[in-house]
Amino acid sequence: MRTRFDRELAHLQEAMEEIGQLCKDTISESTDTLFTGNYHEAEDTINLHHRIHKCERDIEDTCLRLLMEQQPVATDLRVISASLKAVYDLERIGEIAADIAELVLNEHLSIANDMLNLKSMSQIATGMVNDAVTALAGKNEDLAKAVIAREDQVDESFDKAKAFLIDNFSKEGNPEYLINMMMVAKYFEKIGDHAVNIAKWSLFVTTGKAGK
Repeated sequence: MRTRFDRELAHLQEAMEEIGQLCKDTISESTDTLFTGNYHEAEDTINLHHRIHKCERDIEDTCLRLLMEQQPVATDLRVISASLKAVYDLERIGEIAADIAELVLNEHLSIANDMLNLKSMSQIATGMVNDAVTALAGKNEDLAKAVIAREDQVDESFDKAKAFLIDNFSKEGNPEYLINMMMVAKYFEKIGDHAVNIAKWSLFVTTGKAGK
């Protein structure tokens, strides 16, 4: 019975790592399509989100099955509970990346410029997601805390984007375009928020308490 439980727990960890990689791919592709205007890549990003959604459902089923059939305790219980919570944030990250791709498709943004420093925000957000998932998989308390500390970076970048929008809205020949870019900046900030949530669930695994 324990061998089966260990096998399923290992499968859960692999599934979490897979959905984490898919999320990183969606962020990367959505950023690329924003600056290349590649509609095929935008459509691929949306398809990736569909895969993420399916992974989320499979992980939820695995977690619930382990909880009901195996009745885990101590660290194992925290791993399963944290995975069940964190997978929601991962699915939302995929959905947000797909929203960026849909914005490119529906608003015909063509090739965006980087007046709001979106590439930097994307890199920060992707790094936070990567480290949060790694921390959760490896029960790495220090890495989880580092992710939480980096929330200020993405928030600061978003504040700078807002300030730029306020200063340049009346000067911009196409204000609707600038508003769309601001929406993308908000999307990246939200991805950072979800990465922090995942990091906090990682701390829950190692300490029994969610991080602050």
